[in-house]
Amino acid sequence: MTLKQRLYAGGPIVAPGIYDALTASLAAAAGFEALYLSGAAIAYTRLGRPDIGLVSMSEVAEVIALVRDRVPTPMIVDADNGYGNALNVQRTVRVFERAGANAIQIEDQTLPKRCGHLQDKSLISAREMAGKIKAAVDARHSEETLIVARTDAVAVEGFDKAIERAALYADAGADVLFVEAPQSRQQLAAVTGTLGNRLPLLVNMVEGGDTPLASAAELGELGFRIVIFPGGIVRALAHTAQDYYRSLHAHGTNEPFRQRMFDFTALNALIGTPEMLALGRTYEDYGQAAAPASAPKKDDAA
Repeated sequence: MTLKQRLYAGGPIVAPGIYDALTASLAAAAGFEALYLSGAAIAYTRLGRPDIGLVSMSEVAEVIALVRDRVPTPMIVDADNGYGNALNVQRTVRVFERAGANAIQIEDQTLPKRCGHLQDKSLISAREMAGKIKAAVDARHSEETLIVARTDAVAVEGFDKAIERAALYADAGADVLFVEAPQSRQQLAAVTGTLGNRLPLLVNMVEGGDTPLASAAELGELGFRIVIFPGGIVRALAHTAQDYYRSLHAHGTNEPFRQRMFDFTALNALIGTPEMLALGRTYEDYGQAAAPASAPKKDDAA
């Protein structure tokens, strides 16, 4: 079943945030139906910097390809604001789709953008964004590739304007609508109440962000079809890593932290080292075994 087909079947899709092939493989092994490649998570982990537009299109494309080489799980990719105007959006869609994205999310912020739960954002005009959504739809190779239209207008122009923008983006051809950072349960319900009959809706859960946290089941009952948890994995790992480094610095050994770690053997088992080495061995003697019989000597061929 493709991501587009799954969008219209069963309950809400829960897509955890990932930022590399390892986190993608762990999330897929946990049983998730889709993954969310977070631009913020890439900024946090690759650059050690905030989500303020520092990550480039090519850096995200590289991560998409690495993830896709590791897992087949459908992947929703955060493409920020498309890294430029409508023509930049078209190139982004082509590159990301070829690399393995199943859905591409584009937002209506100016350059440089910033995290949807940071303050002092600025937006392009609704008409320009509608043109960028139309450009994205025209650029995709397959109609199975979803275009997710995100508006950050709640914090900039107010809730009603955000709904108006989302409706315009639906008219431009978006497949999924994403109103970022509703500020109350009432606003969450209003998003589904006003837009739920137009297109499937995506909602973002950010620990400590502007939107009150709710479970996927609760959000599904409200009418959302995709629930993402984009940065949770980085916040969890950063918390653990901070404890690890403090312990190592204090004790000069990992022994006190050992019960909170995979050991060498366990980690290799997790990432499939034995299976990959066994696969490599199946090819070691292939050339010799498959070589054709030697040609007859001249004297024998008379």
